[in-house]
Amino acid sequence: MMSGVQVDRLSLADFQQPSPGSLKLLSFNIQVGIETGGYHHYLTKSWQHLLPVSKRKLALLRIAQTMSAFDLVAIQEADGGSFRSGFINQVEFLARKAGFPYWFQQLNRNFGPVAKHSNGVLCREEPASVAYHKLPGVLPGRGAIVMTFGEGEDALMVIVMHLALSKGGQNRQLKRIRELIGRHQHVVLMGDMNTHAEHLLHTSPLQDLALQPVVDGLQTFPSWRPVKGLDHILVSDTVKVKQVGVLDISVSDHLPIAMEIERPITMQQA
Repeated sequence: MMSGVQVDRLSLADFQQPSPGSLKLLSFNIQVGIETGGYHHYLTKSWQHLLPVSKRKLALLRIAQTMSAFDLVAIQEADGGSFRSGFINQVEFLARKAGFPYWFQQLNRNFGPVAKHSNGVLCREEPASVAYHKLPGVLPGRGAIVMTFGEGEDALMVIVMHLALSKGGQNRQLKRIRELIGRHQHVVLMGDMNTHAEHLLHTSPLQDLALQPVVDGLQTFPSWRPVKGLDHILVSDTVKVKQVGVLDISVSDHLPIAMEIERPITMQQA
């Protein structure tokens, strides 16, 4: 457990207060804007993964309102602009509605006009570099967005990912993530990792990184009765964490996870 850090089920108000010395992070699997309130919705709303629905934009507006309180947002399961989303690039839509000047989209599975499965990042500050990497897997379609803020040894590396469901697939993908990190000292890993923190911290290819542990109880899935901690923000032990928790905002089938960290020196100088 991280001593002296607030870890709890938090409200959006906890992150809306001005905090000039902080960087506020959010990771959210938005399930392409499909509101899910029970397992039966996977059946009754399954058509929304293929067809447009007017309520989707209302859900995205609620999501954008949540995201507007943060400085850097990782998005999983967004649509890059296809028939089912009304040809709206959801990453761009959320960036504009939440007031982010910088946004980046990674198209991982392209089904043409039918669906464009994507990851995304929203930023208030321009990164020094952005790179898109495919992650290994039996089935294609998993990826990672790698960003750096600042230059040299003090640069902050941020990696946004959405991992496979199987443990073997996750480990192959995390091995690639570990290679991308290399010798970077200040690292933030964000996303839907489809596994628990215990595995990520102690038995995965990330185990040598000295990532800060999170306490048990940060369950994000399913949103209506969360019992699994599948969504994570993990940071190097060089990063000072002020608060971390799950936001009680049920729009997707995942709850978003939020963290406030002390703003790195390189970003203070930007």
